Amino acid sequence: MTIKSQLFQRSPVWRLNRQGLKMSMPSEVKSWVYERGSLTQRLRATYGSELKVTVLMQQWTKPFLAERVLLNLPEYQYCLTREVILHAYDQPLVLARTIIPKHTVKLANTNLAHLGNRPLGEVIFNCPNLLRQALAITTVMPGTWTNSIRTLADINQGIWGRSTVYQVEHKPMLVNEFFLPSVL
Repeated sequence: MTIKSQLFQRSPVWRLNRQGLKMSMPSEVKSWVYERGSLTQRLRATYGSELKVTVLMQQWTKPFLAERVLLNLPEYQYCLTREVILHAYDQPLVLARTIIPKHTVKLANTNLAHLGNRPLGEVIFNCPNLLRQALAITTVMPGTWTNSIRTLADINQGIWGRSTVYQVEHKPMLVNEFFLPSVL
């Protein structure tokens, strides 16, 4: 197994969250990047049952170096990597890449390897011991995305994204979310 992605040709470049970065962001982007609640819940408030999740990839892979650093993982560790697109009315809204270390896959009431088309946010935001530990931000330029994703999501500009390290039941996971222009 090697590093693999349906979203990216190479890893995005992440910047740690800093006040100056926040001030340089368009206000509609800030609203999503700094959302404290569940993105799934926020999207459901607008799109209701039309919000769908399509799994693009879910397999055991080596995370990108930046992802391993954020999760403090050794180079050789494989994680469950899940890439999805959240969409409504056939309009792509959010792309997501989640890195789940082996010891995090099984939670008290859910096996994260068996989510299928269920949004991750519906699971983790119902966990009583959910903590956010770190936030990093990026703007992903069109050439970083795979050709198929660039076409599917009609990406022709920089796409803002956030990377959040969560502790779920005292176990880490990394959720990377990218906000397409149709959601802004």
